[in-house]
Amino acid sequence: MSKIGIFFGTDTGNTRKIAKSLAKKLGDAADAPVNINKASIDDLLKYDSLILATPTLGEGELPGLPAGGESESWEEFLPQFEDADLSGKTIALLGLGDQVSYGDNFADALGILYEQVKVQGAEIVGQWPTDGYDFSASKAVVDGKFVGLVLDQDNQEDQTDERLTAWLEQVKPALAKG
Repeated sequence: MSKIGIFFGTDTGNTRKIAKSLAKKLGDAADAPVNINKASIDDLLKYDSLILATPTLGEGELPGLPAGGESESWEEFLPQFEDADLSGKTIALLGLGDQVSYGDNFADALGILYEQVKVQGAEIVGQWPTDGYDFSASKAVVDGKFVGLVLDQDNQEDQTDERLTAWLEQVKPALAKG
């Protein structure tokens, strides 16, 4: 079985912490998480199975310089996907958002990332129910479910570990096949 690649964007460090927790829970099944601003598309393409994680900044933006981020991130990386063939890749997505302060665009960056990898032919696994969240709109909701795990470290941090564990149990079989 090949290892799972974990790539994340971050601004405040919350997504980095979640990525490290994911790697710890996956143990030998995953390589160490990599900040997307230190990666190339070739780094991602060497994996058959990936977990991609992103926070949502501001009014529903991907992290990166245009969103006022401290450094480059997903916003600058996204164009590298345009010529990439992700068919045959299994990808699980994870997003962070603040449902109280940004309920009109909760975890929108996850939806933006989803659209990009979907267009490139990836098999996306790990949809997550919207139950237990209180928001009015999100680009990350497709057919009534989030396109990946959504965590709210600002308002529901006490549920993070339980959600991570349940989501990993759901996606591990699909990622292990990749």
